[in-house]
Amino acid sequence: MSGALATATVAGRTPPAPIRVALVDDQQLVRGGFKMLINSQPDLTVVAEAGNGHEALQALSAVRADVVLMDVRMPSMDGLEATARLLERSAGQPGGPAGADLKVVVLTTFDLDEYALSAIRAGASGFLLKDSPPEELLEAIRTVYRGDAVIAPSTTRRLLDHVAPLLREPTAAVSRHTADVGRLTPREREVFGLIAQGLSNPEIAASLYLSEATVKTHVGHILAKLGARDRVQAVVIAYETGVVAP
Repeated sequence: MSGALATATVAGRTPPAPIRVALVDDQQLVRGGFKMLINSQPDLTVVAEAGNGHEALQALSAVRADVVLMDVRMPSMDGLEATARLLERSAGQPGGPAGADLKVVVLTTFDLDEYALSAIRAGASGFLLKDSPPEELLEAIRTVYRGDAVIAPSTTRRLLDHVAPLLREPTAAVSRHTADVGRLTPREREVFGLIAQGLSNPEIAASLYLSEATVKTHVGHILAKLGARDRVQAVVIAYETGVVAP
């Protein structure tokens, strides 16, 4: 019996399963580098690879993943369409291989790319530059997997600031989101404003003199009322409705 297994057995519990990551990028060298980095972490493991959106849909119909690192510009089917299809499928098949809580992090070599905004609007949970430091990439995976953490890398914030005027263009979705925000209670509106500023649950709790459990409950209610998958989607809605401005 190995030392790690013996320790887990003596403690009476097994270590948590690693976060399952899928890599979607048309450059094999990029995928290989990411795979080596991710698999070097005890809490992360690469379970699937694909070179375009079509391959990603096929791979993730057979293998369950928690987080997808999705290149934005690929031949055949790009990252935008693949993100929308994967998340639509996972929402419609909670028990399917892709998983009901599938998260997508969009990868690009272009900072402040409006195309990445479209992917986030399609349901992606973050935006990351391919040349980001390794620790930022790893933390982005863990961040979106947790779902209740701070909204992620600074590039996501800069992207939203850059395209804020586009977000506030009148559309049916913006009108619907404005109505949804109007249904928040005063306390939920207060918490929503702090989420939009990028504060974590502990930071919100300290700011409002609430327990973290209470804040987590409020966040859950806010996401449900807004129809948001996660905090990044909530922040996009905050920009659309003028709750936060760049």
